[in-house]
Amino acid sequence: MAKRLYSQFRFLAALLLTLGGGLGAFAGEPAQAPDPIRLPDLGSPSDKYLTPADEVRLGKAFMRNIRTSQHVITDPLIAQYIQNLGNRLLKHSEAAAQPFDFFVIESPTVNAFAGPGGHIGVFSGLILTTQSESELASVIAHEIAHVTQKHLLRAFDAASRMSAKTAALILASILVGAATSSPDAGFALASSAQASALQQQINFTRNDEQEADTVGIRTLASAGFDPRAMPTFFERLTHADRLYDSGIPEILRTHPVTTNRIADALNRAAAYPYRQYTSDFRYYLVREALRVRQFASPKSAVEYFEKSLKEGRYLNKEAQRYGYALALTERHHYRRAGEIMDQLLKQRPQQAEYVLARARIYQQTEQPELALRLLETNYLVTPDSYPLSVAYIEALLQSGRADRAKEIINQARSLRPNDPRLFRLLGKAEEQLGNSAESHRLLAEAYVADGRLNEAVEQLKIAVKNDDKGDFYLSSRIESRLKELKRRLARQEEKESH
Repeated sequence: MAKRLYSQFRFLAALLLTLGGGLGAFAGEPAQAPDPIRLPDLGSPSDKYLTPADEVRLGKAFMRNIRTSQHVITDPLIAQYIQNLGNRLLKHSEAAAQPFDFFVIESPTVNAFAGPGGHIGVFSGLILTTQSESELASVIAHEIAHVTQKHLLRAFDAASRMSAKTAALILASILVGAATSSPDAGFALASSAQASALQQQINFTRNDEQEADTVGIRTLASAGFDPRAMPTFFERLTHADRLYDSGIPEILRTHPVTTNRIADALNRAAAYPYRQYTSDFRYYLVREALRVRQFASPKSAVEYFEKSLKEGRYLNKEAQRYGYALALTERHHYRRAGEIMDQLLKQRPQQAEYVLARARIYQQTEQPELALRLLETNYLVTPDSYPLSVAYIEALLQSGRADRAKEIINQARSLRPNDPRLFRLLGKAEEQLGNSAESHRLLAEAYVADGRLNEAVEQLKIAVKNDDKGDFYLSSRIESRLKELKRRLARQEEKESH
């Protein structure tokens, strides 16, 4: 297992070494343990080893591996919710002007992590374990703090003082442990590193955890969430090991929690006046949508929701009924699911989650025109809703209305010019219109947006072969882009080989 993970992340370690520029020159110098509370100056020594551009490149490489090894949820409703929640916290952090990428990984693992370049992942198991939006926000705020306080850069700075081999192993272990939700796998990679150096790195990350708590609580409170949610959530998890077959939740392994750390966080949170906090209704809806996805079979999901509704075991009854309707849809019990969604739509006629769920039932019951009418009506009311736009576009394409779909896609792209999903949908529209070369060109751009240059190059090669309409402008555009991506790919492969 460790060998496979090392193979996946060898490029990350190689890039870290390359960016270090003479890493081995620092071998033998003692690493200085950081002050656990004092925040770093903007001119941190780590900046000498990893520039902002380097961190962006490392972040892209990191995400390529995440998408290969993990199931990143692309459902627009879930993806938009977690991004919006992260952005709300980001506005009140020290990185308010920096672009961050927040995403959900479908896994029962109770964990979250911060990767290089502002990529923050949350496992669906953690979202389901939280009992309020403030608890979920507290974990994200904690991870944002890891980035703003440059903890990954500090790790690079500390590793740069060790031998090149030790540095590569330890840095790879940090990234692998975060991205795979398995710290054991990460530390296994560092098994050949010096024991003292590894122990120093472990202590170093514990100090980072305390600092991330401090900064995270401040961000949490400033963004209007309950600052007590962070220590409350972690304290509850420390008593929940009996709920997990594998022992304590993974987040307590990758983010070590002690009684002193909880007490310190509680004291810091107590500095803020107490008041009642409410969770956004979308938090409950996303939570139950994720719950439906966790069951091995639709039958099990239906049975769970029927029992929980009967016994009154839920955080929000309306959201629980929404989850029940989703489970019934998966079970192909469309009549009952449709009845529930009609009742919910009467309460909230423009709730995107309800509109999309009802439209899906229409589509599953061979009533595409009803689905299209519902989606169009709501799109016209809220044209800036990304989930509604995507669903409407897909319905248009399914009904063969590619021209109208192109109009909606281009409107959506004005707000999301580099969105890979919109590139793919536009490619499908062009394919329906008989524009094969343009379709493959757009698919190539979708791959570029995902950081998959090899696939992008292959799509452009296909586009060249399919350009049979004699469009000189399009041919020149494709050829130029193909040459550019080949150069970029060559540079990327050169870095990986070093």
